[in-house]
Amino acid sequence: MKKHYLLTGLLVIAASGVFFTSCSDDDNGGGGSGEDLVKPYVITGTASGSGTSANILTSTESLEGEIPLSGLANDGATYWVFHSNKYLYALNYQDGEDGTTYSYVRNASTGEIEQRPMEYFVTRFTSYGIYDNEIITTSSGEGNPAWADPVTQYIPYVFKISHLDVVNETFYSNTTTDGGSEGVVGDRSYICENFLGNGEYVTLSGIEQVGSKIYSAAVPMGLTQYGCQQFTDAGRTQYKYVRPGYEDLVKTEDGGSNSSAYKKGELQWTQYPDECWVAIFSDNTLTGKKLLKTDRISYACGRMKSQYYQMIWGTDDGRYVYVISPSYAKTMADPRQQTKLPAGVVRIDTQTEEFDDYYCNLENLSANGLMQSWYMGGDNFLFLMYDAPITASDKTANQLAIFNASAKTLTKVTGLPADVSGFGKAPYFENGYAYVSVNTESGYPAIWKISPQSGVATMALTVNGATTLTGIGRID
Repeated sequence: MKKHYLLTGLLVIAASGVFFTSCSDDDNGGGGSGEDLVKPYVITGTASGSGTSANILTSTESLEGEIPLSGLANDGATYWVFHSNKYLYALNYQDGEDGTTYSYVRNASTGEIEQRPMEYFVTRFTSYGIYDNEIITTSSGEGNPAWADPVTQYIPYVFKISHLDVVNETFYSNTTTDGGSEGVVGDRSYICENFLGNGEYVTLSGIEQVGSKIYSAAVPMGLTQYGCQQFTDAGRTQYKYVRPGYEDLVKTEDGGSNSSAYKKGELQWTQYPDECWVAIFSDNTLTGKKLLKTDRISYACGRMKSQYYQMIWGTDDGRYVYVISPSYAKTMADPRQQTKLPAGVVRIDTQTEEFDDYYCNLENLSANGLMQSWYMGGDNFLFLMYDAPITASDKTANQLAIFNASAKTLTKVTGLPADVSGFGKAPYFENGYAYVSVNTESGYPAIWKISPQSGVATMALTVNGATTLTGIGRID
């Protein structure tokens, strides 16, 4: 089996569950069976028993009725990414070692879902998206040692970007490799220090293609050791990028853990929480860029540990890009790093490549916080929301809502079971409806169909024998 090394950035996320795909001759809710039965929908599920758990990709004729969890077994994935209804990629990250990524297609002769031969080893990433025939992953991390500061020897941070070609089963990266190990970035164009002109480094959240360009939220992360230890005087007493009155935020020792770990001499988290920046990259190299800034919302990303959930979405007609801020900076410990701005939505006119006058205050529509968002089509978005304000320490993301951008309304999704224990990682959209994997405390998990007009959810497909469902998609 050929092996490629897909080198990205940084992502520590829960990877329980599995996803979609496989053809089986079992009867399903569509009512048909037999060798010629077309089963384009692929559902990911897990089955547990006797102290073990299996990941199964199950195909189904339709999204109605009942089916058993049966089909192609697989190793699971951190994220499952469907591309153009033809390919399914299991982007996989395993803490402490490389994760193995495979892809799946439908065999044109047999109609069965099958695993493709290429195997990829994925390191870490914080955000991903689709551009033409590529799946792009990004993160920010320590760059080339040759670029170290001559006084401190601190190394600047860079974007680490990988491109996975789904058609040709190839990849390329802006890092080099040595026996599969992550290498260094050789192009200074990828340095993400002082990206916004304030000294701070950024990470990207979302890869949203509009025409040949990419829109991405540039999320300020604070000052690395490299950026923080820049001074304006020879005596190195006057910080260049630490704001006056923020000097005590510079770390005096290493500390924290996992995604909140920090190093001595850095300033963790942004000093500018009342700003939102969007980078418009000229192409998929993510080098040439135009920066847009607004002070109507805080930075545009959802957060969960090291995950940076996409909050920037282009419309079907390509005219607008909506930018959503959950105001995650409200959760910062220090008041100076907390945003004063409510969660909100603004919009970029892609013809002018500037923010227009559109604005919606989400906190006027609901007091509960927002964790993730997805574009449904038209003017509608699906929100995964908390059951409490984003600042609550005991909040749980267990609610769904429909946001209509034109009407500026937020409609809570109703009809779901009372004992919801979780949702799949990515909904599936078809004919204007959202199909969401719903797991419950009792009974088998199911796919629920949500109307964007009414916000009413109805059970569509039950998967008997499954412990959890994590997603749904289609492979023709």
